[in-house]
Amino acid sequence: MGVRFRLPLQKLHPFSRAIHHRYSSNSNPQRPPHCTSARHYTSLSRLPMRPPKSRSGGHGYQQQRSFWVARLAARLLKLRYILLGSAVGGGYTAKKTYDEWKDMLPDFSEYTWIVPDFVWEMAENIDLDKLAAALPEMEEIAKLLPDMEKIGENFTFLKSLLSSDKEKVDQLQEELLRTQLKYQRMLERLEKENKELRKVVLQKDDKGIHQRKVKKSLIDLYSEVLDILSDYDSNYNTQDHLPRVVVVGDQSAGKTSVLEMIAQARIFPRGSGEMMTRSPVKVTLSEGPHHVAMFKDSSREFDLGKEDDLAALRREIELRMRKSVKEGQTVSPETISLSVKGPGIQRMVLVDLPGVISTVTAGMASDTKETIFSISKAYMQNPNAIILCIQDGSVDAERSIVTDLVSQMDPQGKRTIFVLTKVDLAEKNLASPSRIQQIIEGKLFPMKALGYFAVVTGKGSSSESIDSIKDYEEDFFQSSRLLREGMLKAHQVTTKNLSLAVSDCFWKMVRESVEQQADAFKASRFNLETEWKNNYPRLRELDRNELYEKAKNEILDEVISLSQVTPKHWQSILQKKLWERVSTHVIENIYLPAAQTMDSGTFNTTVDIKLKQWTDKQLPHKALEVAWETLQEEFARFMAEYKGKDQDDIFDKLKEAVKEESIKRHKWNERAMDSLRVIQHNALEDRSITDKPQWDAAIQFMEETLHSRLKDTESVISDMVGPDWKQRWMNWTNRTSEQHVRNETKNELERLLKLHEDHTAYLANDEVTTVRKNLEARGVDVDPVLIKDTWHQLYRRHFLQKALFHCNLCRRGFYYYQRHFVDSELECNDVVLFWRIQRMLGITANTLRQQLTNTEVRRLEKNVKEVLEDFGEDTEKKVQLITGRRVQLAEDLSK
Repeated sequence: MGVRFRLPLQKLHPFSRAIHHRYSSNSNPQRPPHCTSARHYTSLSRLPMRPPKSRSGGHGYQQQRSFWVARLAARLLKLRYILLGSAVGGGYTAKKTYDEWKDMLPDFSEYTWIVPDFVWEMAENIDLDKLAAALPEMEEIAKLLPDMEKIGENFTFLKSLLSSDKEKVDQLQEELLRTQLKYQRMLERLEKENKELRKVVLQKDDKGIHQRKVKKSLIDLYSEVLDILSDYDSNYNTQDHLPRVVVVGDQSAGKTSVLEMIAQARIFPRGSGEMMTRSPVKVTLSEGPHHVAMFKDSSREFDLGKEDDLAALRREIELRMRKSVKEGQTVSPETISLSVKGPGIQRMVLVDLPGVISTVTAGMASDTKETIFSISKAYMQNPNAIILCIQDGSVDAERSIVTDLVSQMDPQGKRTIFVLTKVDLAEKNLASPSRIQQIIEGKLFPMKALGYFAVVTGKGSSSESIDSIKDYEEDFFQSSRLLREGMLKAHQVTTKNLSLAVSDCFWKMVRESVEQQADAFKASRFNLETEWKNNYPRLRELDRNELYEKAKNEILDEVISLSQVTPKHWQSILQKKLWERVSTHVIENIYLPAAQTMDSGTFNTTVDIKLKQWTDKQLPHKALEVAWETLQEEFARFMAEYKGKDQDDIFDKLKEAVKEESIKRHKWNERAMDSLRVIQHNALEDRSITDKPQWDAAIQFMEETLHSRLKDTESVISDMVGPDWKQRWMNWTNRTSEQHVRNETKNELERLLKLHEDHTAYLANDEVTTVRKNLEARGVDVDPVLIKDTWHQLYRRHFLQKALFHCNLCRRGFYYYQRHFVDSELECNDVVLFWRIQRMLGITANTLRQQLTNTEVRRLEKNVKEVLEDFGEDTEKKVQLITGRRVQLAEDLSK
């Protein structure tokens, strides 16, 4: 169908005629018959066809791939409609718009003069009929319209595809699950083969290294470092900064079972509902050719493939736990160190802690709950510790205590791994399985974690093996709706995946923390070195062991110095000390009783008897005591006066302890006492003074002894009677009432001695009465005992004065001695007694000197060496004896 324009244009300008022709009201008497249908098509063409969106939601990438054919067809149809609608509708719309504008325009014929002439001339060059002929006919446009019946068929096909969408999604999920399980089994089979191959390789390597030094694995070395640091008490808390996996959970939540699954052996004692983990157990897992376990402080290996060894290991762990618990307590903070090796075991260090409880039951200590909390916090507060939080899935989540504790220690969850145990019981008991999904997604608990895992650790029987538990866990998750319906992801289930994740996290934490620890150690060492340089600039950094070796050499040098002591020095010091020890006995028990007899025969008899008794019972023993004390004093003197270039007062405590222990162990040869007794007896039996020098030496010895005793006696009397008039005048002191009585008694007794110079050593009773009455007559009330006591000291002074006078007379008595005092009133038997004593002292000192230099010094040196060896093997002893900031600094620097 064409459109024709037949209007008279003769009287108009060519351009005006063209405008009038287009917009004249009579120029288009009829409307095109397809105006309504064209408008409908035009509006439809502006809404491109789109397939309806799926409302099922959550089908993922697999659902989109399922409908790629339908979507491709829809997009092709959409493109076709756009092109056709744009071509046809665009042309028709342009024509229709042109006609409408022409009708609406007014008659501009009267205003043609406004338009320049050249514009009207343009109409001659434009053929409107040709433009109208170029437009397509309506029949052609109708042919280009889409087939609505085919479009309906396409919509029916799309509807059928959408209706089967849910069924296909279920089929695809089942197929995906079967594929995952298939590859999981293939992976397990490959891992098993790899495990066997590694076992063979490790066995071959184990056989090849017996003849060379065994190299420890990295995890073993790391575990030893943790053990050393846990025992090392320093101010820097270094042991708290190294990573380890801390296993915490409520009591009976399955902590130990999870650890056993990771270790691949039932190694821990178990009980029904009671607390079995009573102290922290540090388990070092590493790979090895044989599946064995060993304690840190024991060389016994437990074969984990044998049930008898497993039972023995469980008993040993339980016994160690009970021993570590102090009386009156339920749990202990002492750590039990255990290492487990085996093929395919992930390398890491785990610490199994006692289960957290909410109530203290009968039989537990009252502070058990607080003690468990403090132990758990002590391990979890380590910023590099990985917290393995175990939650029992079979109980209500609201009953959990450990989640609050973990969230307090790690609020951001940057080092926490959450493990939900007993998922099989949880799925069976929970009415809404989506609750498990909420737990695993971290939406139910306020705590945060790096990862969430769901595991099954058996059916609850203590007789189950690790392999049977693994099979049960695999079978459960294969048939579990939790995994089938997408509530759990495949990488979040099984203890195998948990073990891999924990191991990866552990070593990542180790790598990150080692650098930090290295920086901390460098800073600490710099501080220690600076302190050493400032305080001890001229001393080498010697630790406790090096200082001990230095002190040991010094002590041995000092002991050797004893052998350099001259015989003259030994002789002199032994004789002097021996006389100091026996002088009191000689004067009080031998000389004075014999001299007071006033008869030479009685004197000699009394002296001989008493000397014999003294020699048989006391003298040899006293002599050996003196010799041993002399050796000790000389040894101590050499140790105290040792002046060497390396002298150090830090060894004083050690030297004193070595000296005391050596002396304690040293015993004088008992056979020496018998020989010494014979020598002393023979020396005292001899009365033959051969020459005048010996006689003069005896006189001098006697005078020195008597003068010493007289001086002591006068000192005693002076203390008894108090100060005299000169001392009272010079020092402004007075006598006490007792001293006044003593002084009056002394004066009375002195008058008695002047009247009777040859008075005996004892006062008679009538003399005591006379003295007392005389004193009472002067107003002095005195006790008889006080009179006798005062008389004893006064008579002793009087006797010693007479003995000194007699000793002076005997200086010229050697001639009479040679004639045995015949026809002479002078008798000097007391001089002979002192000569015998002096000679015995010289012979005894010489004998003891020979024993010291020939035997006892060597034996003491041997004892000192033994003591030093014993102290060197006793670390605690060295810590006690070598102390100080200098030692601690050197120890810290050496570590």
